[in-house]
Amino acid sequence: MAGRRFLVTGGSGFLGSALVKGLLTAGCAVRVLDDNSRGRPRRLTEVMRDVEFRHGDVRDAAAVDQAVQGVDGVCHLAYVNGTEFFYTMPDVVLEVAVKGMVHVMDACRRHGVEELYYASSSEVYQTPPLVPTDESAPLSVPDPRNPRYSYGGGKILGELMALHYGRSYLRRTVIFRPHNVYGPDMGWEHVLPQFITRLWDLREMNVHPLPFPIQGTGQETRAFVHVDDFIQGLLLLIERGEHQGIYHIGHDREIAIADLARLTAQCFGREIDLIPGPAAPGGTLRRCPDISRLRALGYQPRRSLEEALPEMVRWYAENIHLAPGRGG
Repeated sequence: MAGRRFLVTGGSGFLGSALVKGLLTAGCAVRVLDDNSRGRPRRLTEVMRDVEFRHGDVRDAAAVDQAVQGVDGVCHLAYVNGTEFFYTMPDVVLEVAVKGMVHVMDACRRHGVEELYYASSSEVYQTPPLVPTDESAPLSVPDPRNPRYSYGGGKILGELMALHYGRSYLRRTVIFRPHNVYGPDMGWEHVLPQFITRLWDLREMNVHPLPFPIQGTGQETRAFVHVDDFIQGLLLLIERGEHQGIYHIGHDREIAIADLARLTAQCFGREIDLIPGPAAPGGTLRRCPDISRLRALGYQPRRSLEEALPEMVRWYAENIHLAPGRGG
C-alpha cells in the first residue's frame, strides 16, 4: 500500500484516528476530513505533521468535494455513533448518514476516485438469526418509530449505496462492519467507558460489594475487539478485500455484560453486586461475529479483554477530567 493516497472521513474519531496512524505506518499519504464535532484533534497530535487535515462537515458537499480530489481511495468513517445519541438526536444521525454518503460518492465519481471503503456496523442486522453471525445475515429495521434504529437504518442505506449507487464507476468497494471496538480514548457514550466512569466515582465508597445497577439482566452478550486488532483487520481489507465484499471485523469471544462489568470492577480491585434494570428499547440479547471471511485473509485478533482492559481503565482514570460535565 506504500505510496497510495487516502482520504479518511471522520479521521479525528476513535476508529478514524487509529486508521490514520495505521495507514501512515504502512507508508500511505493521508488526508483527513473532520469537523471535530465528535472527533478530538488530540488523537492525531503525534502524527498531525504527517497528515493533511481539512476541517469540514460531510454534510457540506463542497467540503467533501475538495477533500476527495486527488486521492486514490476514500475510507468513509464519518458518522454519529454512541448509543445515547441514537435515542437523543436521530435526526442528526440520519442527516450525517444520508448526506455524507451521497456527497462522498458523488465526489468520487466527479474526480475519478475508484476505491471506497465504507464503515458499516453490526447494527445493520440487529437481532441476528444465528450467533456467531456471518455477513449473510438479513438486514433489518424492526421498528422505524424507535429512534435507536436511526443508526442502523443509516448504515443499511450506506451499504446499499456503496454496492449499487457506485456500481458503474467504483472499481473497488469494500464494506466492513466493526463489532464493539474498544480502547483508550474511545469516547464516553459506550458501555465500557460508562462502566469505568461509574466505578471511578464509586472507588472510595466503603461498601462491599459495591451496588452496581445495569441495563437489562446482565446476561445479554457482546464480543469486544481491541482497536489494535481492529486496525490490523481493516488494513488487511484495504490491501486484500474483494470488490463488493462485506466483512465482519471483531473478536469471536462472546461475553455476558454482567461478566464484563465484573471484569471492569476487578481493574479497580473491587467486587460488585449487579442490580438488573430495564433494558433499552430495541436492544439485542446476543451479538458475536463470525470472522471466518476475514480470517481467510490472515486476520487473527490477539488482545484479550483481560490483557487490554487495565490499560484502558488507566487511560480513563488519568483523563477523567475530559468526561462530559467535568471540563471535557
